[in-house]
Amino acid sequence: MTTEDNSDRYRAPALDKGLDILELLAHTDGGLTQAEIAKSLGKSPSEFYRMLDRLVRRGYVYRQDGDRFFLSLKMFGLAHFHAPIRRLVSFATPVMRDFSNKAQQACHLTVHDRGAVTVIAQQDSSTYWALSVRVGAHMSLFNTGSGHILLAFQTETQREMMVAEQLRFNEGMSTPDNLSETLSRIRHDGYDIMKSMQTAVVTTLSAPVLTLDGTAIAALTCPFIEPLSANAPTQKVCLDYIVEAAARISEIVAGSRTQ
Repeated sequence: MTTEDNSDRYRAPALDKGLDILELLAHTDGGLTQAEIAKSLGKSPSEFYRMLDRLVRRGYVYRQDGDRFFLSLKMFGLAHFHAPIRRLVSFATPVMRDFSNKAQQACHLTVHDRGAVTVIAQQDSSTYWALSVRVGAHMSLFNTGSGHILLAFQTETQREMMVAEQLRFNEGMSTPDNLSETLSRIRHDGYDIMKSMQTAVVTTLSAPVLTLDGTAIAALTCPFIEPLSANAPTQKVCLDYIVEAAARISEIVAGSRTQ
């Protein structure tokens, strides 16, 4: 019996339907109506009425503006009960706070999840101005410093799986032509500097949080904004700080250093 046959044999249609809805809403800004959900999934609206009702009652989805459905943060909250994520955030938080105090810049910690970069922790700048990325935000692996770091410090097999997943969840997206060269450079340098492709005034400074085998479990990123004050740390200094902070978190995660 083939793997596909086994998959069909143990299918749970109702569960599949609920997961299809959650995954669709997770990749949609602005919510969707019941009819739009049905059209996107190639089904009739009546097939999803009871499933949407249960997801709303259980708190995974909420309804707004009449018949428009949005994904709630319940799944994100459940993910934070997951021990490894909790430990990583608890390890990283004091180091991130120390970075922001020294650099006078914000920073955030990201991991790879379902073909995307997900922010799991964020630290504001110690000054009254900064650019921060909200916890729970999803970003691309291809056009962010965090994504480049997460891809660069992986085994070839894992990297191929991550790229394939990114393409599967983003119809019409293609792999950048220079991605291989970019990732090779980042592995050599040990960090990434790139002009933000989302905000004109930001340069992202990113470094890997590494496990003992040298693969990235997370990426630490500073969305650097050039300060006008002559006393503020420069981009070069902040890059040194972010690399140092990521190394400190790596050492704590690996168990070779205490906080």
